[in-house]
This record gives sequence, structure tokens and C-alpha cells, in this order.
Amino acid sequence: MTPMRSVLVACLALVATAAAAQVPEGPEAQGQDVPVAQDLSPATQPAQPVPTCANALPPLRTPTAFMPGEQLEFDLDALGAQAGKMTMKVQRPENGALPVQIEAQTNTFFSKVRRVNGVGTSYLHPRTLRPSRYTEDATENEVRRKVDVAFGAKDRSVKGDYVFGQRAGKFNYTYDKDGLDVAGAIYLLRQLPLKEGLPVCFDVYGIRRLWRMNGTVVKRERVSLPIGQFDAWYLTGTAIRLDKPSQKREVHVWISDDARRLPLVAVGTIDLGAIRATLTAYSRPGEKQKRAQGKEELKW
Repeated sequence: MTPMRSVLVACLALVATAAAAQVPEGPEAQGQDVPVAQDLSPATQPAQPVPTCANALPPLRTPTAFMPGEQLEFDLDALGAQAGKMTMKVQRPENGALPVQIEAQTNTFFSKVRRVNGVGTSYLHPRTLRPSRYTEDATENEVRRKVDVAFGAKDRSVKGDYVFGQRAGKFNYTYDKDGLDVAGAIYLLRQLPLKEGLPVCFDVYGIRRLWRMNGTVVKRERVSLPIGQFDAWYLTGTAIRLDKPSQKREVHVWISDDARRLPLVAVGTIDLGAIRATLTAYSRPGEKQKRAQGKEELKW
């Protein structure tokens, strides 16, 4: 996977940051066709499967920290240089679901390395914040990538269709206790009853793969950003690819400890180095827009 695509995923969710930060390997990396279906049933699990989550995610806090009309803006940094921008939006309810949309685009400088313009949309249950559907539409160096994923709550399934350039395929996974997607996961994390020592474990779909995130709420600390100072919860963890446990990545996330539960910073790793998303502006219905003015460095 390209660094910028990793950045796109990195900013979406705690687990997604690490999960999708991979360099492509296997047939799809060489432009060959991939199997039309991939199944993670027990019969096809690797010899040493990834341990299951000890517990499901805890009940969510109320009231919800976000609402339709909220928009968050982030600066993206990859490999020590500014790479682009990302926007997270909460849309109006649609057919009983709450859509949340993530859009990322490389800047002129980074586009010399890789041009990316991508959008991911998760359709969440308004109360449980679990996804029923996830779609992704991205263009990388003029190659179109589209994915449409359906989540089945009864059979814990993750079924999808994808088009990658001129190639198309399907996949079929089964998640353990909680199944999320890269766009919606960060919104669910904002509603967890965060406290020191809280374990956070769930499965997440990202880049045609299913990953298991196992993390912990480490502590509450003061974070200084160009947009302001915040008391925040610091979460860290590791994501492991279920069909290839040797692929794993660390991830670190800071979420504000207030009624807004803003995702402030996400830091992850790819094979070449670190990637980071930093909140630079946010607007919410009924509130004045807040935007960073200076060039202060991130401190915590």
C-alpha cells in the first residue's frame, strides 16, 4: 500500500491506523487477479490464529458526542512531511442509518510521490453506532478503486464487492464480537466510557482485509495543539491482520475528555516510518467554528 493510502486509513480509526498501513504483497501487488472470495472460517484460519477478544466493547455513553452537521478537519503528515488534508463529516440520517464520511486528498508536494483522492462512508446504526454498510471510492494515480461492504449483525458477516482498475472481486469474512469499518470506528470510540486501563478490542474491515485491534486506554493527559489545549485520553494498541498475523502495526490516538470527544491526533506506522493526522479545525451545529491560527508544534 502507498504511504498516502495508509494516511487516509490512519486517520479514520484507532484500529484502522495500524491495520491498513501495509505494503502490498501477493498477487494483487503484481496486478494479478485475486480469488473472488476469501473466507476466514475456522477451516481456513492460519495455523496460529489471532487470539479472540476477551470481551465485547462496553455499552456506549450517552448522549452522543456528535450530530449531523459536525465537520472535523485534519492535517496529514507522512514520513516527516505534510502530505495533505482530511475531512470527517456527519451527514443527515438516511434510510434509518447515520452516514459518516471521511475524505482525504494529497497536496501538490506529496502528489509528486502519489496522487490520491479518496472518500469512505460508513452507515451507522444511530444508537449502537455499528455499521450496516461501508463504501469506499478512491483514485490513486488515475486508478479507480471502489468497495461496497455489507455487515450482517446476525451472522457477524462482512461481505463485499470491489473494483480495482479493470479487476473485480468479492470477499467474505466473519468477525468475532464486534465488527466495525475504518470510517465508522472512530465515531464509536468517541462514545466509549473511556477510563484508565479500559481494554479496547474489536475487529475492523480495511483495505479488503479484516484486522483485530487490541488496545488499552493508557491515561488522561494534557495535549497542546495549534487549535488549542485539551485534556485528552491517550489510547494505544496493535492491529493484526487475521489471515496473516505476521502483519501488525502500532497505533496511538488522543480523544478529548469533554462532551465533544474530539479525535485530536492519530499516529500510526507504515514500513517506511510514521504517519500522523492532527485536528486543525472543527465546526458543530450551534457552535462557532474553531480553527488553528498558528504553527505551534504538537506537545503532550
